[in-house]
Amino acid sequence: MEVDFSKLDEGIRLAVQILREAQIETFESCEGGVGHSYSEPTVRFYGKPGEGFRAYGVAIDRGLPVGELRRTWPVEDGELAGPCWELTFRSRARNSLGLSD
Repeated sequence: MEVDFSKLDEGIRLAVQILREAQIETFESCEGGVGHSYSEPTVRFYGKPGEGFRAYGVAIDRGLPVGELRRTWPVEDGELAGPCWELTFRSRARNSLGLSD
């Protein structure tokens, strides 16, 4: 599925681009903060149990400020969904390797 990167929050766009270039199947992202879906910059993605570790490696190797890696089972309409992965970041990434809050 193609992603229109121009429609993504500016503070998470770089992280999504880096993960997608590595063939990590992202499906939700948010730069985080007041008025956003997440409190911190977050990218959610699909994958088998090892995919989270691969995504973490890609993010670290590219200099992204990873905060946490999570395996989650969201509850949708009272039913468990997933699992899926979440990578959170300590700050927003604003350009090709310039990281800032």
